[in-house]
Amino acid sequence: MKLIPGQLTLAQLADIAAGTTLELADWSAVDKSAALVAAAAAGDAPVYGVNTGFGKLASTRIAKDQLAALQLNLIRSHAVGVGAPMSPEVVRLMLATKAGSLARGFSGVRREVVQALLDAFNAGFVPYVPCQGSVGASGDLAPLAHLTLALMGEGEALVKGQRVSARDELARLKLQPLTLAAKEGLALINGTQASTALALHALLRFEGLFATALASGAMTLDAARGSDGPFDARIHAVRGQPGQIEVAGIYRELLAGSAIRQSHREGDERVQDPYCLRCQPQVMGAALDQARHAAQVLEREANAVTDNPLVFDDCMVSGGNFHAEPVAFAADNLALAIAEVGAIAERRIAMLIDPGISRLPPFLTADAGLHSGFMIAHVTAAALASENKSLAHPASVDSLPTSANQEDHVSMATFAARRLHAMIDNTSHIVAIELLAAAQGIDFLRPLKSSAPVEALHARLREHCASMPADHYLAPDIERAAALVQGGALKSPHAPGF
Repeated sequence: MKLIPGQLTLAQLADIAAGTTLELADWSAVDKSAALVAAAAAGDAPVYGVNTGFGKLASTRIAKDQLAALQLNLIRSHAVGVGAPMSPEVVRLMLATKAGSLARGFSGVRREVVQALLDAFNAGFVPYVPCQGSVGASGDLAPLAHLTLALMGEGEALVKGQRVSARDELARLKLQPLTLAAKEGLALINGTQASTALALHALLRFEGLFATALASGAMTLDAARGSDGPFDARIHAVRGQPGQIEVAGIYRELLAGSAIRQSHREGDERVQDPYCLRCQPQVMGAALDQARHAAQVLEREANAVTDNPLVFDDCMVSGGNFHAEPVAFAADNLALAIAEVGAIAERRIAMLIDPGISRLPPFLTADAGLHSGFMIAHVTAAALASENKSLAHPASVDSLPTSANQEDHVSMATFAARRLHAMIDNTSHIVAIELLAAAQGIDFLRPLKSSAPVEALHARLREHCASMPADHYLAPDIERAAALVQGGALKSPHAPGF
């Protein structure tokens, strides 16, 4: 893939997360800004990040013969992360977006630095980057320091999930350890690439989950013999919310031609379905709009220059692009969408197991009492939905001052993005339980058939998870269904992109 700095698309970022190759064709901007930093380093004027200390120590001058040591010490001292390692997908996004940002030519690094990032990416080198330790301002300092330290051969790398010496792994891959010049360490660790990568990977994961939740909602509606009237295009047109309009259209396509629906068009005494069925376009459409807004913000951030100071034609200017508030807000809003997708799916499960609403056997088992059916599977879904509510609390409203109050307001974007992955795992399991329950409901309505898309979904699920006419060990079915959800095997064929 040709890396065009500042022009990465979401589709390209998805390819980067999955693993591709990257090549930078135009080095002119990199060389120009590197020459400006080299001149500043050779001069006598104080320039932050070039010949001064950092943060609260910005007024401390550093001798010319110590400028390389300054950058080395910066990386060593800032590699203080803790916790589990970031996934290879997230680290690949960090490497690529950092390379793209530096290649725009406002950071003052030599081409050797950008090339080292690209070479590591292309060789499959995955630095060991602990996921905790960044407050999302002054850049994602600790995570990016671990990434840089590994490129220098002093940190660690991940190989098949195991921590190994970065120097040994670089040697195995025939990569040379990176050596830093003036400002380069600061340019590498100042920036929002860790929080942005975490949020981007969550967004990419959520896209398939969202499409699957649309399909599971359609299957549940038919299993409960609900009405497709609330999906009438006219209802949604008069409101005008774009996500709602699009989602209602998808539900109409998913349910078109259902013999189950046709069987109860006449004589159904229910006037209206519960909200978990009737209001799916409103809830899922709002989630879609939130996700698309987050996608716009994160795509911009993936292409942004977010280190400090920045190098322009005639000077170097200190600013605050490293403050990750846009990422924090996007992640917080995405958390709301993920939580609500899981919350309404949990309500649909509760509806299915309640015979007074679904008109299906209690707990979706023919001999309730002797068998418990989906009684406790719903409890699991409720537990996960409740956990998501706590995780959905906005991270961006919290701030703790750091660096002796020099860095006195921070975004907490890195946690805001990191917690999305736990929420996606939770919601994937909720949707998996819904799919199992809805498929069981469809089984009770045989020989009637649902629509072609719902029947295809039912068949794919049954290839891996058998029906449950009597109680059996259900946890493996949930795990298999959740794996199918996370792998995108059960998503709606009419999937809206983010």
